[in-house]
Amino acid sequence: MNLAIFFDPLPEELVPPLIAPTTLGAHLTCFLDTFPDWRDADMAIIGLNEWRGSTAGAPARHGANAVRQRFYQLQKGAAPLRLTDLGNLRPGLTLEDTYRRLCEIVATLLEHNTVPILLGGSHDLDYGQFLAYETLDRAVSFATVDARVDMAEHDSAAAEDSHLRRMLMHEPSFLFNFAQLAHQQYLATPEVLAALEKLHFETLRLGAVRTDVRQAEPLLRQADFVSFDVAALRWQDAPAYSPANPFGLTSEEAAQLAWYAGHNDQLSSFGLYGYRPDHDPHGLGAATLATMLWYFVEGFYHRRGETDFQSTRFKRYAVGLPGTPAKLVFYKAKRTEKWWLEVESLADSAIKRVVPCSYEDYVYAAQGDLPNRWILTQALLG
Repeated sequence: MNLAIFFDPLPEELVPPLIAPTTLGAHLTCFLDTFPDWRDADMAIIGLNEWRGSTAGAPARHGANAVRQRFYQLQKGAAPLRLTDLGNLRPGLTLEDTYRRLCEIVATLLEHNTVPILLGGSHDLDYGQFLAYETLDRAVSFATVDARVDMAEHDSAAAEDSHLRRMLMHEPSFLFNFAQLAHQQYLATPEVLAALEKLHFETLRLGAVRTDVRQAEPLLRQADFVSFDVAALRWQDAPAYSPANPFGLTSEEAAQLAWYAGHNDQLSSFGLYGYRPDHDPHGLGAATLATMLWYFVEGFYHRRGETDFQSTRFKRYAVGLPGTPAKLVFYKAKRTEKWWLEVESLADSAIKRVVPCSYEDYVYAAQGDLPNRWILTQALLG
């Protein structure tokens, strides 16, 4: 597939010729004059400027370019960098065309084990990101970080307010699990949260993330892809969306979540949506998002390949349940000390799934109780 036909090159001023040799901009390949050879890249940035799914319309300036300008100036990490920037995606004739175009591009990158980093545009563009996974012929999981739960049902709802519902209701379904992170309780209707609970999906409200951001790590570690709405951040840290909200994640917490996503061996695409440069006159929001991308890239290059649970890299713990012969099996990575839980379907013992969990889940089981993550996964295995 010739991806070049879908992209516009970047403005030359984004990567000045005298950029410092220690910065990211000096080490990545960008679409300026010649479309880069993305097949050997570990990750590929895709700029988006599609806003037809938003009631607020498009900003006057290109948000992805504003974030790039900050990102390129950050210092490169110690690992060899194989990162390319494909430029800015040309929107389709209709919004649905853009979704399909994004689906085809992401699917092509996934096929070549190149992680797409989707930057800019309204949050509903993660529907195109989602559709790409239908080509994998397996069940997938994803996580969304957003202040709101975008499941509006009324006919007049904008795409950015209803895209999550469209993803969860997609037929044929190829979704195994979904996690909603950092939503604000007063912005989410009880009916929507009850619907997610009925579907056995996990939610982690803003207060829980802020109390201990580590609670989000197992949920992000289970995701095949993550979509992040900049509106999940408080306005003071990222004045880059509308309407303004004084509550939300801090820039440090958002960067930590981006690191968790990048460090996830299973994750194969990452979307950072909703940035509006018109609301960001001093570039604070662009700097925050650029730093989040830096942490995502660093997390990727610190992956450990912890997927073979029968190897000597893991310790296995079997926890008996009082009054039954059943046991819960946990795995702990010796190097990173991350935990996983093996769940065997009660309906069919041949069906098993190893899901990320926390040390607290292990402690809970050792005290004789079933962890909630086991219960939810058991329901999903059905």
